Amino acid sequence: MRPEYIESFWEALDRVSRERRYLSFLEAPPLERLRTFVLDMIENGSQFVALDGGKVVGWCDIRRFDRETSSHRAVLGMGIIDGYREQGLGLRLITTTLDAARNMGLHRVELDVHADNTRAARLYEKVGFEREGVARDAVLIDGHYIDLIKMAIIFPTSHRNSVN
Repeated sequence: MRPEYIESFWEALDRVSRERRYLSFLEAPPLERLRTFVLDMIENGSQFVALDGGKVVGWCDIRRFDRETSSHRAVLGMGIIDGYREQGLGLRLITTTLDAARNMGLHRVELDVHADNTRAARLYEKVGFEREGVARDAVLIDGHYIDLIKMAIIFPTSHRNSVN
């Protein structure tokens, strides 16, 4: 991601959001708020975009949690505009993003996916995400409740302490 793609990213996010099927946005946030988010991602996170003729047609990003006790974790978000799905773009974006997560020293990357978005859930499982649970009726769009599937991938590390 580079600053010159922010407006195009905003347009892509807005297009996918307005489909009201894949994201928990109904529309993109205001451009200036998104600009602040993207500039912070460039500095502190990792965001990748797929371009067609200089226009953003897909994205995948990870954002590390702020708290010291959770700084080993990040949340993943992604989307691809209609017309560019089912072409392997999602796999390329998520693979690149997960490589960046490993390079950032992250231990865990997590995400939420709408339960009816089986295509995305299959992609996440293909790259190693595992289902951890379901948040029932977590999203409300147009009067319909949608469950969220909680998923995560954990990268192996040389030391791991856990309390059972």
